[in-house]
Amino acid sequence: MKLRVVLEPSEEGGYTVYVPGLPGCISEGETKEEALNNIREAIALYLETVEDDYISTETSEEVEIAV
Repeated sequence: MKLRVVLEPSEEGGYTVYVPGLPGCISEGETKEEALNNIREAIALYLETVEDDYISTETSEEVEIAV
């Protein structure tokens, strides 16, 4: 899966990174590499909670698509 992330320098130093397609999914790091590694982890945790909240019914159909 590929997601667009926005990486911005922080006023205090380091970087803030967020995912526009996942509201509230934000992280930071001292370096660009650290910030990007941290947002990967944040994305995984974000998507895990979304999956846990999914409630299937008898009439539901699951279909996998590439994004």
